[in-house]
Amino acid sequence: MKILLLGKNGQVGWELQRALAPLGEVVACDLDSPGEPGADFSQPETLLPLMRRVRPDLVVNAAAHTAVDKAEGEPALARAINAQAPGVIAREAAASGALLVHYSTDYVFDGSGSTPRDETAATAPLSVYGRTKLEGEELIRASGCRHLILRTSWVYAARGSNFARTMLRLAAERDSLKVIADQFGAPTGAELLADVTAHAAARLRGEPGLSGTYHCVAGGETHWHGYASFVIEWARARGQAIKVAPDAIEAVPTSAYPTPARRPLNSRLATRKLQATFGLTLPHWQLGVERMLTEVLGTP
Repeated sequence: MKILLLGKNGQVGWELQRALAPLGEVVACDLDSPGEPGADFSQPETLLPLMRRVRPDLVVNAAAHTAVDKAEGEPALARAINAQAPGVIAREAAASGALLVHYSTDYVFDGSGSTPRDETAATAPLSVYGRTKLEGEELIRASGCRHLILRTSWVYAARGSNFARTMLRLAAERDSLKVIADQFGAPTGAELLADVTAHAAARLRGEPGLSGTYHCVAGGETHWHGYASFVIEWARARGQAIKVAPDAIEAVPTSAYPTPARRPLNSRLATRKLQATFGLTLPHWQLGVERMLTEVLGTP
């Protein structure tokens, strides 16, 4: 099988290079890869020559405009990358018979309520990012291509910057912290997403009837304050230099940190469909975060 991986240098793309390798030959490129097969998502039609040259059996699109606040000021660019480019890829996949895997987000919902949303829940994005990601989903479905859309949330990886690294840095520098406690979700590791992708894509090749939209997040739930507290206390217990006291991590509402883009307060996603369809068990979020911290800190 020949696989075209788009967005190879992002958090999920990096892990996908590992996870997809056993499935076949992987041609991996980034949004713009000089000297390599390039993919300029700001110019969606330029993706056609790449796809026709590679002629993949499977396309995995891990590229996206994920700067949520920045997207508010550059909606045309966000739409090109998050909606129009996936639409071009999907139409070409439909014409060639390729399977497309694409990643979406909890931001397609308005974040109201307190129960996990399943794949049939009504969408109502609050931001440019959410609206463009939803449009990307719709264009993929409209193309008629075989596809797997995985909606996820709160993605992290050991590679690059992430919320846990930021909290550890601030906890080592400051006497007190203020962390949002009214946004709920499940921190989800890029390596978990990559492994689920490889497993599901292998099944879908032989069972096209499984095509569709699925929610993929780690098990359990927390808020950003709970996430930060877990990370800081885990590091403190293993001898890391932590200045902030446990009782000096203040829980605050989202309104304490105004941002250009509105965030959904409820990012809980129900994963029953994914687990039942593909025979998977999604581990609790704490297990993945502990593994990431071990890798980042080098703590046994």
